[in-house]
Amino acid sequence: MAGLPSYGVAELNDAIGTLLERGFAPRFLLTATVSRPQRKKGHLWLTLTDGEASISGVIWASQLPKLGFIPNEGDGVVVVGRLNFWAARANLCVQVLDVRPSLTAVLRQFERVRALLEPEGLFDPARKRPLPEAPGRIALLTSVPSSALADMLRTARERWPATSVLVVAIPVQGPVEAQICRAIHRVSAETTRLGLEALVLARGGGSREDLAVFDGEALARCLADCPLPVVCGLGHEDDTTIADLVADYRAATPTAAVVALLPDQGVALQRLSQARGLLRQLLTLRLQNARTELLRQRQRLGLLHPRQRLEQQRRWLQQRRQLLQALSPQHLLQRGFSLIRDPQGQLLRSARAVQPGALVTVQLVDGQVTAEVREVTMDPAPPRPQPRPQPHPQQRRRG
Repeated sequence: MAGLPSYGVAELNDAIGTLLERGFAPRFLLTATVSRPQRKKGHLWLTLTDGEASISGVIWASQLPKLGFIPNEGDGVVVVGRLNFWAARANLCVQVLDVRPSLTAVLRQFERVRALLEPEGLFDPARKRPLPEAPGRIALLTSVPSSALADMLRTARERWPATSVLVVAIPVQGPVEAQICRAIHRVSAETTRLGLEALVLARGGGSREDLAVFDGEALARCLADCPLPVVCGLGHEDDTTIADLVADYRAATPTAAVVALLPDQGVALQRLSQARGLLRQLLTLRLQNARTELLRQRQRLGLLHPRQRLEQQRRWLQQRRQLLQALSPQHLLQRGFSLIRDPQGQLLRSARAVQPGALVTVQLVDGQVTAEVREVTMDPAPPRPQPRPQPHPQQRRRG
């Protein structure tokens, strides 16, 4: 035994403690499952295990209020800790400085709530309500202040400044599901008085573990009972929570939620410009048609005017007068013709009606002359037309 170092119990424990302090990292990450959590004198004691080994852990009472997540039995966690070694009893444990649910635990909770709510139809697309086309006022539930809120407000001003935004501050990380539900209940109760038309639940960035609060059953039922259409913009594009499945519209990001809910004023102005141009064309066409119809009616009225009717009658009478003058015997006399009558005053139209020695009256353009017929000469009779020869029946057949 000579040459071996010699310790007392206290000295040995102090040496072990010194060795751990010098040779082990002051802080480290530990992935484990929580077992048998117990509160003693305000401190939370628990066992951290991976199924093959285990180590004790403690969250001091002074640290508990600072944590956003308090683990329960069976929760998968990622611990930020450091080693605590009590030399008096050579007792080693992990002092928990911070703790968050592990991704496995988060996904297990997500699947558990999903399996519970899906049979009730809370995720059914048929129950999704349509979003308002141009809401006058919306409620925006998110953390204040935050970069996500700044981006959403800027996007709302750029897209549709006519929409008023009511910002409701809520915590978005840690065991805050009850606080979020209370905020949604308050907004739902004041919907009519505040003139709200939609609700946006948003949280920017963070890991999937940070979004675990939005996988709660109570929050899902609260969103389903909300009288307003709900738009969720939580985390990143690849993150899907229970709240996203219940919402009427799931946006990839908080900014995308505002884009989905509010119309684009640039597009609206373009449509208004097109509608204005179309309306101008329609009005111009209607005015042209009305002007054409007015001109037609004016022309029709002009034709029906008494002066115009009199002028038409005057022209008609003038035409008839000219026609009568053209057909008048006097007109023929002026052209050098004469009218011959027998002693009884009847017009002689044939030489056969006059015998030599008869007295006739010849009417000229400027008077009458009484004459005696000395000789009557008849014009030779015109030749009669010869009948057209008929073709031979055999010739007709050949033709």
